Amino acid sequence: MVDEVMSRAETALENQRFGGLQFRVALLCSLVQALDGYDIGAIGMAVPSLTHAWNVPGAAFSITFIMSSVGILVGALASGPAADRFGRKPVLLISTAIIGVFSLVSALAGSIDQLVIYRFLTGIGIGGIMAVTVGLTSDYCSQRYRATVIMMMFCGNPLGGFVGGQIVAQLLPIYGWQCIFVVGGAFPLLLLPILAIWLPESPRFLIARGAKSGRGAAILARLNLTHSTGTQGVDIARGNPIAMLFSPGYGARTVLLWIIYFANLLDIYLLIYWMPEVLHLGGLTPPQAVFAASLGGLGSVLSMLYLGPLIVRFGSDRVLALNLLSGIVFIGALALLQMPYWLTLIAILGSGAATIGSMLGINGYCATLYPARMRTTGSGWALGIGRLGGIAGPAVGGFMLGLGWPPPEIFLSACGVSLIAAAAIAILGVVAGRTPQIAMEAAE
Repeated sequence: MVDEVMSRAETALENQRFGGLQFRVALLCSLVQALDGYDIGAIGMAVPSLTHAWNVPGAAFSITFIMSSVGILVGALASGPAADRFGRKPVLLISTAIIGVFSLVSALAGSIDQLVIYRFLTGIGIGGIMAVTVGLTSDYCSQRYRATVIMMMFCGNPLGGFVGGQIVAQLLPIYGWQCIFVVGGAFPLLLLPILAIWLPESPRFLIARGAKSGRGAAILARLNLTHSTGTQGVDIARGNPIAMLFSPGYGARTVLLWIIYFANLLDIYLLIYWMPEVLHLGGLTPPQAVFAASLGGLGSVLSMLYLGPLIVRFGSDRVLALNLLSGIVFIGALALLQMPYWLTLIAILGSGAATIGSMLGINGYCATLYPARMRTTGSGWALGIGRLGGIAGPAVGGFMLGLGWPPPEIFLSACGVSLIAAAAIAILGVVAGRTPQIAMEAAE
């Protein structure tokens, strides 16, 4: 629980207006999420071309997918507690640099073994930025608008995957598979100095560390905060933030969140990693397969047009549960029906809206379930545990492909997982209550 008597600083932070500074933070974090969304799908986009270039079957790349997800798991679990204890911005800059460097190095890979190492290291950076963008954006949002702003910030993730896929579809026939990783490395390295200059540190850390002059003091002044406002009660981590996740009032919601993240990320990674190769095996050329698969990211962005208003009206748990259930229809159609090309594109669009789109809403919902002192850890560990699903998804797809399953039917297993995620989020709505506990704490 937050201190019964909150400091004026914490009260001001939980009720700050959304202005130019807040928009800048959300926009920059969204750009970081865009490179995240691109680099997650980069290896999946490369596989159809690499199977020909290296003369190996698609199933042989399962270990590459798995180790990429293991790297994301390591990065997510490590970055959450580090950011809650030592500051959001340093962790974000280091993670962004890791993505840029090892994405470029991936273009030099000459074997699957080398690619496994490079993608594992890239994954550490990807996992590192996920939770930190949630924590930093949350610190610059009032409690009232936090879930909506974070959901919109996360739109950068699938948008990066979609736009990047369109770019790769044009460059791939000319420059080969290496261009995928060159694009994935150049953008974060170009973004890095922009983040270093324009992205501020969390106001909570600026206050706690005594920012009395310079840029930190200027940021606090824009928020009508000064060091003299007082730091007692400012909600930053004191103690073990991981243990806090299971403190009274938070244990059940933590477990349910982990189930939701695991199940939905299993579906997402199964689709992201294997969709291009499955479509290629179904008769599409590598550029066509990349183009079609990237529509899943577009579907998730379009889902924000209806998810946002519906969540405001009916609550996150109800809307997200129904949206996850809709994925059964679209994924089932891909698995069971022989459809013309245009209907396949629509089904991919719908599956992205149901799975990745729901993940955007879940990320926003997660940020409302924990107080600031454990928010980045809560998001980071939920994302990290979810990466176990990200590991299982590619493994399941590769195992089925290796057994010779008809490619579209590989996706049929995802329907049952969508049902589990939908049930868990409905239960979470009951456990957490229609108004999350942190909202009531902030209002005291």
